[in-house]
Parts: sequence; structure tokens; C-alpha cells
Amino acid sequence: MTAHHVLMRGNLHLYKRGDGKHWQCSTYLNGKNRRKSTKEDSFERAKDIAEDWFLELKGKQRRGEVVGEKTFREAAEQFLREYEIITEGRRNLQYVEGHGRRLKLHLLPFFGRMGLSEVISGKLQEYRIHRRENTLEQRGKAPSRSTLHQEIVCLRQVLKTAMRHGWLKHLPDLSEPFRASEKISHRAWFSPEEYRTLYEATRERTRNPRRKRYQWEYEQLHDFVLFMANTGLRPDEAARLEYRDVKIVKDYATGETILEIEVRGKRGVGYCKSTTGAVRPFQRLKRRNNPQPTDRLFPKTHPGLFNIILDEVGLKFDREGNRRTAYSLRHTYVCLRLMEGADIYQIAKNCRTSVEMIEKYYASHIKTSLDAAAINVRRAKPWKYEAASDPILAQVGSKFIENAPRGRGGTVDATDLRKLSALAGNPRRRTAQIRGNLSDGNPEPSPKGKV
Repeated sequence: MTAHHVLMRGNLHLYKRGDGKHWQCSTYLNGKNRRKSTKEDSFERAKDIAEDWFLELKGKQRRGEVVGEKTFREAAEQFLREYEIITEGRRNLQYVEGHGRRLKLHLLPFFGRMGLSEVISGKLQEYRIHRRENTLEQRGKAPSRSTLHQEIVCLRQVLKTAMRHGWLKHLPDLSEPFRASEKISHRAWFSPEEYRTLYEATRERTRNPRRKRYQWEYEQLHDFVLFMANTGLRPDEAARLEYRDVKIVKDYATGETILEIEVRGKRGVGYCKSTTGAVRPFQRLKRRNNPQPTDRLFPKTHPGLFNIILDEVGLKFDREGNRRTAYSLRHTYVCLRLMEGADIYQIAKNCRTSVEMIEKYYASHIKTSLDAAAINVRRAKPWKYEAASDPILAQVGSKFIENAPRGRGGTVDATDLRKLSALAGNPRRRTAQIRGNLSDGNPEPSPKGKV
């Protein structure tokens, strides 16, 4: 017979299941049965554990910490378990880990104890205000729009996971209220003059190193700058690049020597064709490092040294205050190609991105993307007849203009003006017009023998 005891005025049950040796306890709270194993075979010890567990639940209930549904924390744990497995090989590992950090540092401390039905648009707005106030207090500046956007994306993924498991009926409205149209700001890049200043500064370091022991680092950084600005690779793609991924070839369309690169990045495996300016840096890298095919081109990207040189030449920030990084070399490549008149679709393919991204963040601020011939079109002005000094021409012209057929906008068309010009240069035809032998508005001569 199963042992069973009722405690806490009938609110707590202590029992054993079949021939199990450990006591179990259960209670009904907030519309849900809750159970726990005491992991004790002694009734007295099990009773104490069960009563402590029950009182702890009642305390959480009064504080609003006990809900009768799945919590956001449970949905987040399920999301992380699924996301890492399902996206393996298709999502960058750092991107997957980024979701985990956002949940742990920001989303779970705020939403973790809430039931899924409590995560509504109002709570999301409170979260945005909470994040801004806390970050201002701790760091002195508010989180960027893109940072908050990434956190909301992570929140949406968790709620979608809950919907797939039937824990949530519908998604709340996650859009930002009072939102105005975003200002389109370009990515930080180096103009042709600034790019020249940068690579001349890195080249000067290779020729006159301040410390001889850093000679290799100076040379690597100089070739890194030239290579990136002539290929348009992302910094993470360049960090994965191996010597076997790069080939020096002759492009038959242009007759130039370029690099063909097999790129591995956030879009998977793609391909890139460089400009001729990337060939010599690659050759120097091979001579300097004597590499194996599986060695990395850039085992280090030297961000510290890169920032020092940017500060020295005053290029760390652009005029809008955007911070320049190694990623700015990719933006420089795109902008320089656009300025040279390259096809935007081909640039998008070569950079493994979309035409929309290039139009939004690059082409909008390139002055050569504007066609002055198409913009500065002028409509032809209507011809106005002025009485000539010749009284005969004035009489013929005024009668012609009065009766000539009108074109669009009530003006005399170009054919009629040419006819009037011909009439002005033919005295015989002017005389015929005055005598009335020519039809009104028609300066053609009368048939032969009628003049």
C-alpha cells in the first residue's frame, strides 16, 4: 500500500510511489501541480524538507515569482539548446555565442522570472528604458541602436521557440514606438587622399622602424592595409584566409594580373577577385614568411599598431565622428570601386553582400554616383517672335505666327520656325505673302506661273 500523508492544512502531500524508497512531496499552486523529490527515506527528514519547500513556494508566490506557465528563462534555455545544434555549420560560432551573452547579461536578469504571457509590448518598452538608464549610469553613454536591435532579435528568437513548443499563442508587437525614419549614415571609410596618407604612413614604418624588433609587425601591417583595400574582404574573412586559398592569375578580360581568392566567412564559402594592387603585397607575404599551404596569411591583424598609426595621422575618426577600424578598409574598397564606375551588381557579388546594402551605406554618399547630365536637363524655351527691322518681314512674320498651328503648351513648333526663317531670307516669297498669293500661315510658294 502506498504511504501518503497530508500536511500544512491539506495543502501539502507527502507520499511514496509504489516500492520507491524516497519520499515525494506535491502541492497545487497558481493553477499548476508542483512536485519535488525529498531524496530522503526517513519520514521525519522528508517532512522537514517538504514543509521548507512549500513555505519557500508560498513566499515566491507573494513576491510574484511563481507563475502557472513556462517562464522566459525556460524558453531561453530551450532556445540555446536548439539553436547551437540546428545552426551548426551554418552560423558563425561567434554569432551563436553572442546570443548567449545577450541573454545572460541583459535579457534574463530582466525577463527571466516572467511568464511568457507577461512579455508584452509594454514590458519591452520598460526594458529599453531600463537598458538605457543602467548603461548611462555605468558607462556614461547609452547603448547604440544596433546593440538594442540585436538584443530584440534575440528576444524574438526566444519567443518564437516558445511558440513552436506551444507555450505561447502569439508574438507581441516588438516594434519600437515613436520611431522616426532613421538617418542614413555611411560607413567609415578612407577617401582617396586619406587612403594615400594611411598607406604612406605604414610604408614609412617599414622603412624606418622605431623599434627593430617590431620590423616584421610593421611589414605585415603595411601589406594587410594594401591587401584589404584591394580585395574588400571582411576582417574575419582575412583572419581565416590560408595561402592555399589565394592564386595569382591573369584576367583574360582585362589582361591584368590579379588574385583569385576562395573566401570563408559568415556567408559560407565565396569567391573574390582582387584589383592589381593586391598582388605585390601577397608576393611579399610569401617571401617574408615562407609559408606552408595551410598557414594563415594574417595570423595577427595588429589592431593596436593600426590604431596608433591612425591616431598619429589623424584618421581615427571621420568628420561625422565614426570610428575607423580594419573594417573601414573594406568600405574603402567598395567606395573606390564605385567612384571608378564599376557595376554595383558586380561589386555586390565580389564582396558577398547585397546590392541593397551597397546602395544604402555606400552609394548614397559617393558623388560620382550622380549623373549630372541626367540631372541638369533643361527644357527648350518657347520661341518668341520679335518685330524685325524689316517692315515686310514683320508683316509676314506676325501673320504667320498668328495662324501657325500650336504645339504642346501653345508654342509654335520647331518646323514652323524653320519655315519662317526660310521666308525671312527670300525677298520674292515675302512679296508673294504680302500680295496674298500665299495661303495664311503657310509660307510655301504658289504653283509655278501664279506669282
